Amino acid sequence: MRAWRRHGWRVLLPLALAGASVAPAQAEEKPLWEFGLGVGVVSFPDYRGADQRQSYVLPTPYFVYRGDFLRSDRKGLRGVFFDSDRVEINLSLSGSVPVDSDGNEARRGMPDLRPTVEFGPSLDYTLWRSDDHRRSLDLRLPVRWALRIGGAPRDVGLVFSPRLNLDVFDAAGFAGWKLGMLAGPIFADRRNNAYYYDVGDEFATGQRPAYASSGGYAGSQWVLALSKRYARHWIGLFARYDSLRGAVFDDSPLLRSHHMWAAGVAVSWIIGESASRVEYEE
Repeated sequence: MRAWRRHGWRVLLPLALAGASVAPAQAEEKPLWEFGLGVGVVSFPDYRGADQRQSYVLPTPYFVYRGDFLRSDRKGLRGVFFDSDRVEINLSLSGSVPVDSDGNEARRGMPDLRPTVEFGPSLDYTLWRSDDHRRSLDLRLPVRWALRIGGAPRDVGLVFSPRLNLDVFDAAGFAGWKLGMLAGPIFADRRNNAYYYDVGDEFATGQRPAYASSGGYAGSQWVLALSKRYARHWIGLFARYDSLRGAVFDDSPLLRSHHMWAAGVAVSWIIGESASRVEYEE
């Protein structure tokens, strides 16, 4: 099976969008951890800027951990270094998966893209929160270092992706549903853009000239997602749009489309949870 495109594993994001009046959010006792497993269907391009796309049926793990330092919740997997009423300093994690270049016309004959991991701090600031704490608007400022794995580790640069994140619980009056929206630009240094969009002299052809990237603006991204946790299962769906118009690698021969969309839906069944309980407010 051809591998996911960059950031394909993060397709079901716990985001939010404004809704109707709801009951005030209160801290309640919840399991320290929960886990489950399910199945999802996703469709997306091979990579950002590709003009070929793939659809997959994939396993969908569900995991929530509500620890004091390490948390896996609606904001993703993160380490909490500092937490106040308005400001959090978290550990931001991301990554990419391999791409089979022989299966992509633009990259055919070039080396495959190996997977990467990305990690670094994120300063998250709450710009606005409703009195009932069911709606909030956050500014998130993650800076991550990317490391290529799947062989000899290699530094593949830095990524900065400031974004606005709007969260709403019990959206539009539907109890338990979380609807949301995330939007913002992406900036990457020369090494990161080069990893995805450079063409070395040895791989240049008449239709694919040699190309060297520079650092800077790498497009913008919008994500809309909806999810709900039932008693014994979880369901989520998402839609994502990226615009690469004006990106610094705009003239790369590997950039075949300035627009991309992705979408997916998944269902996971809750398999187990901890006996210990902790007070936790969504």
